[in-house]
Amino acid sequence: MGGASGAGGAGGAGRTPHPLADVLKVMNVPAVTPTAPPRRRSLPRTDRVPRVGRGRLIAALAVLVTLLMPLHGRIPDRGPHLGSLVETFLPWTAAAVAALLAAALLRRSRVALAAVLLPAVTWAAIHGGTFLDRGAGGPADLTVVTHNVDDANPDPVGTARALAASGAQLIALEELTRPALDQYERTLAGSHPYHAVVGTVGLWSTYPLRDTAGVPLVPWRSALRTTAETPGGPLTVYVAHLPSVRIGLGSGFTTGNRNEAAGRLAAELASAPAGRTLLLGDFNATTDDRVLADVTDRFRSAQEVAGAGFGFSWPARFPVARIDHILVQDLTPVSAWTLPATASDHLPVAASLRR
Repeated sequence: MGGASGAGGAGGAGRTPHPLADVLKVMNVPAVTPTAPPRRRSLPRTDRVPRVGRGRLIAALAVLVTLLMPLHGRIPDRGPHLGSLVETFLPWTAAAVAALLAAALLRRSRVALAAVLLPAVTWAAIHGGTFLDRGAGGPADLTVVTHNVDDANPDPVGTARALAASGAQLIALEELTRPALDQYERTLAGSHPYHAVVGTVGLWSTYPLRDTAGVPLVPWRSALRTTAETPGGPLTVYVAHLPSVRIGLGSGFTTGNRNEAAGRLAAELASAPAGRTLLLGDFNATTDDRVLADVTDRFRSAQEVAGAGFGFSWPARFPVARIDHILVQDLTPVSAWTLPATASDHLPVAASLRR
């Protein structure tokens, strides 16, 4: 007994055998070694969308924006006049490109990122040159300004002084009201002794004016046509203010009155004698808008020919569209720019020209 005890002590010092061990050994039952439970294999999730699939919507939108830029003229302009609305804010397709790029980065989709290159390159091809200085260079013979002074302008005198300080020989004003007209006449009399007014539009000049007449556009609004006797010879000048447009949830982009007036103005210009002509004013439309196609076929935009940037003029606090224009025929734009804000809701726009 003592030997067995000694052997056990020698073979397993400090270890007390479990009582079951001897029983299992006598019964010749093999001891079972406990094992860790088998690891559960995670099944692939079927609700995860592949990266290619996640980018398809963004890619489709990118293609749509790409086609929109060169083919905006094909957007129907009936009913809510969606075509005209898109054309008014066409440069802002850059915001759509930026939003698509951000979405593609968040999705981490290579397909979407590649697709966003299409509208980005298209926008750069169409509008990239706008940021270059396109001025013709050389001397200018004439500086002109046009400004919608706002019928609620609280400071006509300050506005007139700012425009006179630009050094322009011709200053066209739109949205004149009777009480403010007297203040513009008095303030500009010293620097621009000649002026003509028809309805709510007028022209102030350092050169004599003759043959002034009104051009009916719609029953309550007319354009002005006159001839300025400049040192380089007579210059025909038109000043126009086309009716406003409105954006409503139910009516869409209401452009009926403006479009009618634009058509009558285009007819007047088509019947006018060829020669050096200026067309100034607030058209409530950009030169991308199809409503001005018959006008821009004959006239060039001083801003597009010789300006730097888009030259947005409205609204004055944060301009998003250029609806105030200096258009020329048989004249060379040398430079074009916007003037600092006045008390109006539009910015004045200016151009220097060579006869």
